Amino acid sequence: MAKAPAPLLALKAVRLMDGATPLFDGVDIALEPRMRACLVGRNGAGKSTLMRMLSGLIEPDSGERYVQQGLRFAFVLQEPEPTGARVRDWVCSGGVEAYTADAELAAFGIDPETHCASMSGGEKRRAALAKAFAEDPDLLFLDEPTNHLDIFAIETLEDRLRSFKGASLIVSHDRTFLERTTKTCFWLYDRRVLRRDEGYVGFEDWQAKIEAETAESLRRLEKAIERETYTFYRSITAQRTRNEGRAARLRAMRADHAERMKAMDRPMDMTIDAGQTSGKLVAELKGVSKAFGDKIILKNFSTRIIRGDRLAIVGPNGAGKSTLVKLLIGQAQADSGDIRLGTNLDVAYLDQGRDALKGDETLWDVLANSGSDSILVRGQPRHVAAYAKDFLFREKQLRQPVKSLSGGERNRLQLARALAKATNLLVLDEPTNDLDMDTLDLLEDMLADYEGTLILVSHDRDFIDRLATSTLALDGRGHAAETPGGWVDFIRQNPDFFADISQKEAKKIAEKPVSAPAPKTPAKKLSYKDQKRLDDLNLLMPKWSAEIKRLEAVLDDATLYSRDPKRFDATMKALEQTRADLENGEMEWLELEEKRESLSL
Repeated sequence: MAKAPAPLLALKAVRLMDGATPLFDGVDIALEPRMRACLVGRNGAGKSTLMRMLSGLIEPDSGERYVQQGLRFAFVLQEPEPTGARVRDWVCSGGVEAYTADAELAAFGIDPETHCASMSGGEKRRAALAKAFAEDPDLLFLDEPTNHLDIFAIETLEDRLRSFKGASLIVSHDRTFLERTTKTCFWLYDRRVLRRDEGYVGFEDWQAKIEAETAESLRRLEKAIERETYTFYRSITAQRTRNEGRAARLRAMRADHAERMKAMDRPMDMTIDAGQTSGKLVAELKGVSKAFGDKIILKNFSTRIIRGDRLAIVGPNGAGKSTLVKLLIGQAQADSGDIRLGTNLDVAYLDQGRDALKGDETLWDVLANSGSDSILVRGQPRHVAAYAKDFLFREKQLRQPVKSLSGGERNRLQLARALAKATNLLVLDEPTNDLDMDTLDLLEDMLADYEGTLILVSHDRDFIDRLATSTLALDGRGHAAETPGGWVDFIRQNPDFFADISQKEAKKIAEKPVSAPAPKTPAKKLSYKDQKRLDDLNLLMPKWSAEIKRLEAVLDDATLYSRDPKRFDATMKALEQTRADLENGEMEWLELEEKRESLSL
């Protein structure tokens, strides 16, 4: 049997308290040469803390830390902050040669002359990765490295990790990324670290097995407590010393049970209400163009979103994904073309920069109006502390400023505020950043059951594949393409969409024989009858929508049924009929519009 290599870095029997609560209780972990490892666990389990302890930035309360002599490591933090004038200077600050710094920066798409103060979140992340690889460490720590990266930068990072000769330990929520880059999985669970030497692939089955064993162990402990309690009270008249010993054993068992229950992961209570039904048409863009100076976002682009669609928008950073979202929900104007928004839209928009959160506001202020201790959650008042607890916030955090929260906590806070109100059009811009996988699973389950319309901007390929019914891609040069399905389906159907036209392809196009242009046919249009119906529908649909709102307002009177049951029944029937008229009218309008467009081609 081959002898295991000496570890580069190891922790033995490490303990750490978070106030009065144990965070680590006997943690053992060893990182070996060329190891490709991930560290997973729920938010708040201490993954980032453990990485900092491994790197020597945090001291344990007890236990041992072993470091191989001369070990060189690099640490890419969750929110890196390059310093200095130019990014090249920052990368070279650790003794890296300028040509090496330039090469690594170029590999991650960063101009070495870029000023650090002007860098975006994605550029800072890529620069930090370039600096880490330029230093050629023996051990590389990556804490949520895919946050703020587009899919193509993530694939660059995957390629760079595959060729990296050192060891790596990665904390990430990105399943596809971990499956492609790891061969060992460390799971921070129940204040200890469990190890599996098969990478992230198959982690979920392993996790389910361990959690089932833990639940069974807890069940057996509860049964033992029941038996011991029964025996203790039956023998109350027995010898005193014997009762004292049994009482001590019972107290110890109950204390053990309480600790285990406290350590059990408590999932978020995440629900969403689609509220009133929107119109059949949610948004339509016809011949839309948009640019900022010389930067072209869209050229003569058309699309249509129907109620219930789950649209994923993908593309490189800077391609204009957020701009497209704002066009689709009416928060931006097109340079040319037509934008039509549907009726009865209640929009909730979670932006990736979390710009709606002010750093000096407290968590309490964000969730409730100043001075109030309650928040309306889908029309029902709830105490702020109780609602915040659903999203795993402790009561002592309610008075902390938002700027003191971690990335995952800020993301959960934004979700808590957005999900408090009913929404039939949910827009999520990079929602997976900083969330742990258990929370991602809950978010996916919630969105899978969501009856409204979803627009999703994400770099998480697995998340897109699980949720999207169609994927719309921007290439950053004004071109757009849309196909049914998720990311994998899009790439399968559009393998060259994001690639520049190669010389070979350009030559093929140049050599292709030019056929004589087809004779132009006279412009076609709808028949008089169809055009008249289309014009009528354009007048009727707003009237139907207004009538639905009027009837709903009548039914909002909680006493109507008891006062006038006949009027209540008549109003209900009228509402159902008007909703059906609007539904049928919108479908007919869409069919006529599609017919008109096909005739004009």
